[in-house]
Amino acid sequence: MNELLTTSDAEVDLDLTVSDRRMLTADIVALDLVSSTGALLPVWAPGAHLEMNLDNGLSRQYSLCGDPTDRRTWTIAVLREPDSRGGSDYIHDHLSVGSKVKGRGPRNNFPLEQARTYKFVAGGIGVTPILPMIRVAETSGIPWTLLYGGRSLESMAFQDELGRYGDKVTLWPQDTHGLLDLASELGTPEPGDAVYCCGPEPLLEAVERQCDSVWPAGALHVERFRADLPDLTHARPIEVELAQSGMTLNVPADKSILEVLTAAGIEVDASCEEGTCGTCEVVVLEGTPEHHDVVLTERERERGDCMMICVSRAKGSCLKLDL
Repeated sequence: MNELLTTSDAEVDLDLTVSDRRMLTADIVALDLVSSTGALLPVWAPGAHLEMNLDNGLSRQYSLCGDPTDRRTWTIAVLREPDSRGGSDYIHDHLSVGSKVKGRGPRNNFPLEQARTYKFVAGGIGVTPILPMIRVAETSGIPWTLLYGGRSLESMAFQDELGRYGDKVTLWPQDTHGLLDLASELGTPEPGDAVYCCGPEPLLEAVERQCDSVWPAGALHVERFRADLPDLTHARPIEVELAQSGMTLNVPADKSILEVLTAAGIEVDASCEEGTCGTCEVVVLEGTPEHHDVVLTERERERGDCMMICVSRAKGSCLKLDL
């Protein structure tokens, strides 16, 4: 693959301007963003996100879904969530051509790894991180297919762009076709094949069940919209030692580690506070984390040497963090 498309610069703070706005469906808006200073934007790779810091005080992560070779323009597509907590509503209602917005990125927790072939599966707005992956695979000459499901054809964005790829793309509207035929799409893997999937939780769980039975470990890569937030009903207080400062803090059962650190005046970068962005990752020096994020892979979780302190806790009574 082109080296430009498989590496990303470090995250940087960005002053952005909306250069174009278009409705892709009745509830999905696409925004083109350029640097407010006219500078080139950072290099990014498929799977990368932009953190949008909105004027209403919210920070939200959105997949970059444009052309990774375009250093002038970044593109995101935002679904107006029926149960919006303020992020998607704000973008739909307040951002127009010329609007200024603060951002940070690129951040990539869903990188495209080298494979012999790719099987992409997307549900709804989950198609956005898949689009640049398809562009890279197509440009690199690597065989790929996409199974793309949605509530209806009218709800499915990017159909014109995907139509250029012919029978490599299968559109699967649920109202006329039912649930995705994962058994056919993910039937028998060949060595070196990889599956990349993004979409709502029921789709991800179905793909995981399908792949668990026939695909080798590590072949499936998924990106979740939301983390498995911990049920604090039976949570226990934990003790957190900070190696750099020498402080020891008690974390009550109803508070996150991040909340307690913030209250104590310890500055830690954080954004989503839901275990989805990876901003608050810290190194674990002692103790065993109880992971609730959707950023770390199973292998990284098993190592136990880092954690997302906005949602994750401890399996024991204490942790020692490199803070």
